[in-house]
Amino acid sequence: MKMVIATHNKGKIVEFKRMLEPMGIEVVTAQLSELEETGKTFGENAFIKAEAACKETGLPAVADDSGLCVDYLDGAPGIYSARFAQPGKRRLTVLEKLQGVPEEQRGAHFVSAVCCVFPNGDRIDAEGKCFGTIALESRGENGFGYDSIFVQEGRTFGEMTDEEKDARSHRGKAFAEFETRLREYLNRKG
Repeated sequence: MKMVIATHNKGKIVEFKRMLEPMGIEVVTAQLSELEETGKTFGENAFIKAEAACKETGLPAVADDSGLCVDYLDGAPGIYSARFAQPGKRRLTVLEKLQGVPEEQRGAHFVSAVCCVFPNGDRIDAEGKCFGTIALESRGENGFGYDSIFVQEGRTFGEMTDEEKDARSHRGKAFAEFETRLREYLNRKG
C-alpha cells in the first residue's frame, strides 16, 4: 500500500518512513499546500493535514500533530509547539521560561496524534504520549525539535539512538497503535 506523508518537517519524514515501511507501506512525499492548523487539539490538526493531503494527491495520507506540553507552563507550548517561538529558538525559549525552576517542577510530556485519511473518506486515528522532564540545558545531537531538552531516565531524546527513542517516544507509541488499527481496518476490508 502506498501512503503520502502529510508534513513538510524533514525530521518527521525520516521518522514516519522508519515506522511505516516495516508495516509494508510504501511511503511517498508530495509538494503539499501549506495549511493553517485551526484545530483545538492535536487530533483535529492531524486530521486537517491528512484530509488535505489525501484530497490533493488522491492517495491515503498520514499526518501527525505533536507537541511538547510543559506542566510549569500550564501545558504550553502544546498544539502551538511548532509556532511557539522563532524557528531555531523554540528549545531556548522553553529553557528560558524554566530558568530557576527546580527539577521536581519541570515535568512535561509529548503528545502525538496520528491520523490517516483514505480516498473513500475512511480514517484511522491513534495517539501516543510519553512523560519526562525538561533538562537544564540542551543535550544531544540526535532527533529534532524539542528532543534535546526532553529527559527520560537521565537522558534526553537527543542523546538516544533512533531505536531507543522510537521504543519510548510519543510518536513511537502512536504509530504502534496506528499499526494495530490499520491491520484491523485492512482485515475488515479484506
